Amino acid sequence: MIMEKLKAILNKVNPDYDISTVSDKTNLREDLGMDSLALMLVSMELEDAFAIHFADPVDFKTVGDVVGYLKEKGVAD
Repeated sequence: MIMEKLKAILNKVNPDYDISTVSDKTNLREDLGMDSLALMLVSMELEDAFAIHFADPVDFKTVGDVVGYLKEKGVAD
């Protein structure tokens, strides 16, 4: 469930991303070409989709980092 929602968010932020190839090892900047604005938009979408709040800045490098963070916050998979 987390990965499907995350793929939908990535697609919403930039419909040009090929989300069919996204895995835990996908690098957000290098593989998906995300810049700081795109990462901020993804963070905002994550807050809405998973009812969480980022109190401190988080530097996600990979899709797996995002999934791990969400699981730490108690989001059910």
